[in-house]
Amino acid sequence: MGISTSDKPFLERVADAKQDHFMQAAVAKAQDAQFIKRTRARREMGHWNDWRDLAEQIRQHTLKYLPDYLEMFANNVEKRGGHVFFAQTETEARDFIRELVLAKQAHKVVKSKSMVTNEIELDQTLTALPDVEVLESDLAEFILQEDNWDEPTHIVFPTLHKNRDQIQAEFKKLGYQGDNEPAHMARFVRGYLRNYFMQADFGITGCNFAIADQGMINLDTNEGNADITMAMPKTQVVVMGMERIVPSMKEAEVLDNMLARSAVGQKLTTYCTFAGPKVAGEVDGPDDFWVVILDNGRSRALGTEFEPILQCIRCGACLNVCPIYRHIGGKGYGSIYPGPVGKVLSPILGGYDQFEELPYACSLCAACTETCPVKIPLHELIRKHRIVEMDEKHLDHSMTNLILKMVGVGTGSPALFGTAMKMAHSGAAPFSKPMGENDVQGMYEGGKINHLPKAAPKLVHGWADLRDIPTPPKSKDNFRHWYQNHQPVEPAPAVKAKEEKADD
Repeated sequence: MGISTSDKPFLERVADAKQDHFMQAAVAKAQDAQFIKRTRARREMGHWNDWRDLAEQIRQHTLKYLPDYLEMFANNVEKRGGHVFFAQTETEARDFIRELVLAKQAHKVVKSKSMVTNEIELDQTLTALPDVEVLESDLAEFILQEDNWDEPTHIVFPTLHKNRDQIQAEFKKLGYQGDNEPAHMARFVRGYLRNYFMQADFGITGCNFAIADQGMINLDTNEGNADITMAMPKTQVVVMGMERIVPSMKEAEVLDNMLARSAVGQKLTTYCTFAGPKVAGEVDGPDDFWVVILDNGRSRALGTEFEPILQCIRCGACLNVCPIYRHIGGKGYGSIYPGPVGKVLSPILGGYDQFEELPYACSLCAACTETCPVKIPLHELIRKHRIVEMDEKHLDHSMTNLILKMVGVGTGSPALFGTAMKMAHSGAAPFSKPMGENDVQGMYEGGKINHLPKAAPKLVHGWADLRDIPTPPKSKDNFRHWYQNHQPVEPAPAVKAKEEKADD
């Protein structure tokens, strides 16, 4: 399935999301809370937009010289005693890690949170191996795993769609007998995970940033689970998208600050770790260290108008301001990358045929662009996807396409447009209702469209079902009629004299 999380059509996913009232309330609460925390944390830095400019420059510079920095990073990893494998596709990455697990005769694999491992379906691949157990060590990912590998709904808060009672029910399957207090449940999971960590012989992590001139990886976490994943197993595999690289530590320091403040409203995450192969004389750390660098379609964006999406640092800030995400949550997108970033990235990685609807799940309000810490023009990229779909790939062969062509013909003909203006009021009358007591006075003078027949085209329903649309006025009352018959009012003599004097 790749990055896709659902086989359902887009409108069916949206309909399901609209029925999940708990999810909608949870997303709204999280968005509102994060707005306050994020704003406060950013203000503490001072000159936030200057920091955004710097972060954008770092990411753009790195992408411009990406092959050079990837080569530098790979060479420095190998100098430190590690190994690097470049995977062009998700299949290559998945198969390589599977073969490595078999070669190491590993039985207990422990993972920290990683979007890229979800992208390549690594969990499903490894759990299918005989005598191999896989455990997600991030608390939220662990909850999803116990719930039959439920899909995440947010980049930073994967279990945002679950309440404490649902989580308690999953933990009871593991022997938990306490109440639904988060602290008590977290304490139980801590002990459960610690026992597994002591037995794990293979660790897998993601990577926030790879440090090119050091051959090290940078991980930002709040639970410390990733540190244990790197410290205890004898073999560690780091899986990273090829764009997640920075030239040196000083650039990583800037981006770590931008990430923490934008993602969770903190000055810095609790654990900001730089690691690599075990150094001689150290007690902890892997004996065998591998980095799998994944392309999987990312190179298709390089050198194109979509290249800015590769600047993304996965902070999730764009989700936290998106009005569409607020209503449909993560599962409505059908991709492991939801929200504005998913609308841009998913069609690039998964193709337009699979994700053609996502660029249209957007109001183009530009809130995502405004909040992005690395200044990705997200709403512009979403609009560019629409242009590609409609003008280059001609993906829309539906009634919508025919309707828009008819509208173009009608609005391009003065005679047809004039006839439509005259018929608009009477044509809308059967689907309208008069002004009600609770309606805002003066907003709908002639009433508003209340319903449409089910036979009406999808495009029309898409507008009328979700908006209050006023009933068109009668022809004699509309603006064009008024303007045609309007006579300019002569100004008062004193005003006229003053205007003439000003002209002189």
